[in-house]
Amino acid sequence: MLNDQKVCFSGVQPSGNLTIGNYLGALRNFSAYSEAYKCFYCVVDEHAITVRQEPAELRRRTFETLALYIACGLDPDKNTLYVQSHVPAHAELAWILNCFTMFGELSRMTQFKDKSARHADNINAGLFTYPVLMASDILLYQTDVVPVGVDQKQHVELCRDVAERFNQVFPGTFTVPQPMIAENGKKIMSLAEPAKKMSKSDENPNAVVYILDDRDTIIRKFRRAVTDSDTVVRFAEGKDGINNLMTIYACFTGKTMEEIEREFAGKGYGDFKAAVGEVTADALTPVRTRFGELLADKAYLEAQMKKGADEAAYVARRTLSKVQKKLGFVPRA
Repeated sequence: MLNDQKVCFSGVQPSGNLTIGNYLGALRNFSAYSEAYKCFYCVVDEHAITVRQEPAELRRRTFETLALYIACGLDPDKNTLYVQSHVPAHAELAWILNCFTMFGELSRMTQFKDKSARHADNINAGLFTYPVLMASDILLYQTDVVPVGVDQKQHVELCRDVAERFNQVFPGTFTVPQPMIAENGKKIMSLAEPAKKMSKSDENPNAVVYILDDRDTIIRKFRRAVTDSDTVVRFAEGKDGINNLMTIYACFTGKTMEEIEREFAGKGYGDFKAAVGEVTADALTPVRTRFGELLADKAYLEAQMKKGADEAAYVARRTLSKVQKKLGFVPRA
């Protein structure tokens, strides 16, 4: 623990455009955490290469992801913002934790099964051991809480198992983290297939609203959102499309489902979809504007990368040195 302040860690991959699901479920909430926690927010470029990346595009998206962190309200002076590959301790601890993680545990990971199905021509070892690197990311900083979506909760549970297993052999080494799942925006669904989670890799552009979409595009996508044959705006079983739109509207307005139902009583789906598009576009316009300003100042982003990496490396090295000493590794002279 750092100065008795609890620690929060999260990471975002620089692969694909980030969606409103990423924004509502994670990025928008991050800035508030800095009041209660010492926060480490990482651009996890090492995780991204479990699938093939175009090098120039990966570099570009790494800068873009850091810019998005800041544009979404993360103050680099209050949070440690850095790039994963700039702190070698992540990969070093991952190898050690591989030796404390069971093959069967990794084979049960849902995301490994899903990604293996989607990338059958490249089922590499990194794809299999991805959750161990994620555990390393978290445990390096003696993390207390990890803000995650529902789909990542399984990885945090594995991280807890690995930490507890290591602590049984070498007591007091790691803080055992807890997942922190936001109540609102837990899971934003596809606009085209509302029974399926919204994904930045969806091939249907109308299924996904990206944080950096322009206003007209956002409104157009919501107007085309799949709903049902009913005409009443109400949250109910079997109304996946409307339930998803109501969740998004609730996240951006702070209104309850009951308040939304009263607001749109007697109005049709067209009015409601237009309203969801408007509030989403209103919320994301300042983010997009600030993002453009940041991306135009590459020197500033590079300076923040270095500052963040130096801060993160100092803390990470302390944990790694403690682990290596307990294992019996001879310290470097």
